[in-house]
Amino acid sequence: MEIILEKITEKDKNTLFRLLQYSLFEESATDLNEMGTDGLFEYKWFDKYFTDNNYDAFFIKSKYDNKLLGFVMVDTYMQKTDSGHRIAEFMVIPRYRRNKIGYSAAVKVFDMYSGKWEVSPSYNSHTSYNFWKNVIDRYTDNNNHFEEGIFIFETKGK
Repeated sequence: MEIILEKITEKDKNTLFRLLQYSLFEESATDLNEMGTDGLFEYKWFDKYFTDNNYDAFFIKSKYDNKLLGFVMVDTYMQKTDSGHRIAEFMVIPRYRRNKIGYSAAVKVFDMYSGKWEVSPSYNSHTSYNFWKNVIDRYTDNNNHFEEGIFIFETKGK
């Protein structure tokens, strides 16, 4: 399935927030996410994706019928390098996983921003680690390294 990345704007903020809740719920099995008494997972940086130029969010959609398949959130908060971009959040709706949609979305977003990248698989998730290792190894021709839970590599962009 061919995909596109569609920049998320203020008008679609609520849709992204709902999708992010599913992702945070799913990750809560292996990381430290705690649900609040309101039944929601806190994400204190969420509004920055609509107010700060260092934060971008995209819907992953089918190129042919515009079906929503997931999302990717990118920012410039780096832990191991001075500057660059990182995948802050990434989710493909379970029904569409294992169809190269995640790989295609990751490659498209890596191609959008040249320079250094950091990607942290979901804490203690072997599935997330294996997904990102396969994507990044293939994308960089194994020219990356993994340091304290973070893949570090460079892109040339397109």
